Amino acid sequence: MRIIADLHIHTRYSRATSREMTLPTIARWAKRKGINLVGTGDFTHPQHLRAIEEELVPAEEGLFVFEDEPTVRFMLTAEISNIYSQAGRLRKIHTLVFAPSLESAKKLTEKLKGLGNVYADGRPVFGFSVVELLKMALDISEDFLLVPAHAWTPWFSIFGSNSGFDSIEECFGEYSRHIYAIETGLSSNPEMNWRLSALDRVTLISNSDAHSPAKLGREANVFDCEMSYPSVINVIKKKDPERFLFTIEFFPEEGKYHYDGHRECGVVFSPEETRKAGGVCPVCGRAVTVGVMNRVEELADRPPGFVPQGAIPQRSLIPLEEIIAEALEKGVGTSAVKKEYRRMTDAYDEFTILMDLTEEELRKISHPMVAEGILKMRRGEVSIRPGFDGEFGRIKLFEEPQKPQTKGPTQMGLF
Repeated sequence: MRIIADLHIHTRYSRATSREMTLPTIARWAKRKGINLVGTGDFTHPQHLRAIEEELVPAEEGLFVFEDEPTVRFMLTAEISNIYSQAGRLRKIHTLVFAPSLESAKKLTEKLKGLGNVYADGRPVFGFSVVELLKMALDISEDFLLVPAHAWTPWFSIFGSNSGFDSIEECFGEYSRHIYAIETGLSSNPEMNWRLSALDRVTLISNSDAHSPAKLGREANVFDCEMSYPSVINVIKKKDPERFLFTIEFFPEEGKYHYDGHRECGVVFSPEETRKAGGVCPVCGRAVTVGVMNRVEELADRPPGFVPQGAIPQRSLIPLEEIIAEALEKGVGTSAVKKEYRRMTDAYDEFTILMDLTEEELRKISHPMVAEGILKMRRGEVSIRPGFDGEFGRIKLFEEPQKPQTKGPTQMGLF
């Protein structure tokens, strides 16, 4: 069966996360998006772990379901932050943890309680190394899977320019054999990661890291396998192109750490411009924040466009609300955009609209400009101002002089 999986999200127990991120709301939004496997997020937070026990019921092996939305399955997931010193440098690494059972999730949470404050944040912070975290999980169950999260972001990732490492082996040492995958993050895509031959052995996964319901599924994974924890984890570990069909990607330029720069100074640099400037902001004279593209260039041993054998394909999409907002010339959060989004996704889920409907089917359910925007996205006809230093990039499908003139009952009926 086709499984669209988003395995990295957060709940209301994480800082800077919407209060609406509860299990029932996540289930309802996952259904509207077309996601049929979603992470619980934050299982290390005792209150959320209790909610998982009380609000979800067991489904297939290792998975759970909210009974009011039976088409959506939950997998036990969490993100953990480790801040520690190694080889004379401060390291800040975020890791995704996938748990095979409620019992194993409880055991890991109990161990973590004695090592830090698991109540303070759904993404808890600890002072021990990420290797110790891996050992701890595997001692409980060899079926735990740990995945370096958003692997390229500058501040909190395995390859981050400010606090990371140059390789998986440098980070995990002899335990590298237990690292089967990395999460590429919003600011990079598989194509960028393919430039590093050292990553050929691992699987590249993509997830939303959603902090609000509407952000679910902005990146995801598409599997063709049985719906169970062992089956999904096996697909990831084996990097099987017969069962791992493709990843759903942001256009990476839209990610908020794609290019270099200083947000407060309004300076954005490509890697080449950073080199020419000596890595210094021309406004304030301080070092610029080095983004993902620059860091990839630094570690890459292959040219742009290289595709390794056995690579899992990727498909770049723009969230439907963003397409509607540009087509209607409204803000993403406006009532007009929300109304049109709900009208369309009452007919089909978002991923079916973005990926599967024919042009004729699209035009039947969409405002003419929205349908045109979706078709342009499918053809890759986009222009993007890259994100930098914590500011998301801006993506455009329409240039004003080229905007089609459409009018008639369908258009007028929206206003």
